[in-house]
Amino acid sequence: MELSQGNRVVTVTINPAIDQTVTIPNFAAGTVNRVQSSQLDPGGKGINVASFLADFGQPAAVTGFLGADNDGIFHRLFVQKGIEDRCVRITGQTRIGVKISDEALHQTTDINFPGQTPSPADVEQLFAILRELALSHDWFVLSGSIPAGVSAGIYGEMVRTVAGKKVVLDTSGEGFRQAVAAGPWLVKPNVDELREFVGERLDTTEAILKVARSLIERYKIATVVVSMGKEGAIFVEGGETVWAVPPPVEVKSTVGAGDAMVAGIVAGKIRGLALTECARLATAFSMTAISHIGSGLPSIEAVQSAKEQVTIRELSKA
Repeated sequence: MELSQGNRVVTVTINPAIDQTVTIPNFAAGTVNRVQSSQLDPGGKGINVASFLADFGQPAAVTGFLGADNDGIFHRLFVQKGIEDRCVRITGQTRIGVKISDEALHQTTDINFPGQTPSPADVEQLFAILRELALSHDWFVLSGSIPAGVSAGIYGEMVRTVAGKKVVLDTSGEGFRQAVAAGPWLVKPNVDELREFVGERLDTTEAILKVARSLIERYKIATVVVSMGKEGAIFVEGGETVWAVPPPVEVKSTVGAGDAMVAGIVAGKIRGLALTECARLATAFSMTAISHIGSGLPSIEAVQSAKEQVTIRELSKA
């Protein structure tokens, strides 16, 4: 379909990172480990979402905060993929997140550094950019953690700032709690984040569905997607509930798996896909993301192939 300016997406990343993925077979703590390979990728959840969308042919703009001292790696990504750069440069460096990928043991170890704290003037500039972008963009993806020194209510304030737009929220903790109350259009917690939100174990599908439907009813959210790792994701929208389950996939990196799902959801929604097909596409995005090391999609063909392998289970409404 032809994509209008209004269908363009803005992703917001207020705590970005440069992902250093280090491949170490049979990694063991407390001993000497030999690195098989290493690479640096510009990251942060919203930037990952924009990267995935760009690979799928969906125009995107990025905003948020970037450290002025090491923004070159981000600039190169934006130029390479045709992503519009509206990020605010702040004093210092963007943090580095180390991910140790152990293909022999099929596991990833994350070492996350804290992010730089933006000044009040930086935050004010970001909101001015959001108000400007809202004049010509209909989709806003708010995702990732909140840097130290920034109010937990910042995402909720963003939802209110772009009121009337389709806001997709992917964060956790108090930031999620306050932003949900502002009424985003779609939320994508993983099951652990949902457990934290309600303070319950959520050991059954029925319990997860009950919370998802309560979010829709209480906060007027259109769609709730609960991701569950290798068990897939549950999509709840109106009277529809579907469970998308991927086949077993060799995991080479978990970098951006959830962000890929968010990008797939947005891409599917913009293209007017029914919930079942949107769930299939989003799961395919996530499958291709974890099957290779690096940011972005390996190819559109890989996504189309993965879609055919996704199992969809329709769940009846309770």
